[in-house]
Amino acid sequence: MTVEPVARIRAFNRFYTRVIGVLGESLLDTPYSLSEARVLFELAQAERVEVVDLRSALGLDAGYLSRVLTRFEADGLAERSRSAADGRRQVVALTSAGRAAARDLDARSRADVGTLLEPLAEGQRRRLLGAMDAIQDVLRPTDPVGLVVLRPPVAGDLGWIVRRHGELYAHAHGWDARFEAYVARIVGDYGAGADPTREALWIAEADGEPIGSIMCVADDEHTARLRILLVEPAARGLGLGRRLVDECLRFARRAGYRRMVLSTYDAMAEARRIYQRAGFHLDRAEPVHEFGADLVDETWSLDLT
Repeated sequence: MTVEPVARIRAFNRFYTRVIGVLGESLLDTPYSLSEARVLFELAQAERVEVVDLRSALGLDAGYLSRVLTRFEADGLAERSRSAADGRRQVVALTSAGRAAARDLDARSRADVGTLLEPLAEGQRRRLLGAMDAIQDVLRPTDPVGLVVLRPPVAGDLGWIVRRHGELYAHAHGWDARFEAYVARIVGDYGAGADPTREALWIAEADGEPIGSIMCVADDEHTARLRILLVEPAARGLGLGRRLVDECLRFARRAGYRRMVLSTYDAMAEARRIYQRAGFHLDRAEPVHEFGADLVDETWSLDLT
């Protein structure tokens, strides 16, 4: 590589870090460095995060991240504990004070960027944002999934679940619009009257975009039903499906269910493997013609006690 591209990139880095004000000891007139603020931001995206996932997503040295989290704990911003799924792993969660600090940082950052954009004409803003998109597209790692958080649904998520189920299964299996309508009824029933003490829906999110979903609803007093497991193709093979199922099972046990059931089809091979590895066993299999295809309708179950 010639010297000129390297020199131009270094010059840009010096220019931009000065423009956005990250060269000082603290960020945005807060007590936190840029790295500490980024850790705080990532923690605020979920109820809790495994420390190993946080370190991997941010590319931080284990010792440095441990010191940051120790400071957060001393300041009353975060708490660490052992993972319920794997006692060898630590999870970290923000306290109410930590979430307040994260909200303050987010508000300051938004105001700072607003000040940066305000004097620009519309055409200049489009050029700026287009250049930023181009840099991200070119330099983005080959692994498209960064830190994945599981969160409750927000506005627009229910529609996303319906749309992506319809699109993905039409493309993969040729299923017609009746499958999308079937998912819409499931999601609609949940949105119309879910019991938050016994029913829950999770969205898996990475880089601000939904990449997966799962739902736990009541089948009867003692039985929970797992529904709408979905993992975007770009996020498959990374263990996200199993993570979603594990979260659903943990919730069902905490809610007092004794058993979990699910319905699926033989064509959903990847999902069936996830269910098998989680301990579900096949109870019933019946040939059917649905969604314009010949399928085998299956019922699986797992004892939660």
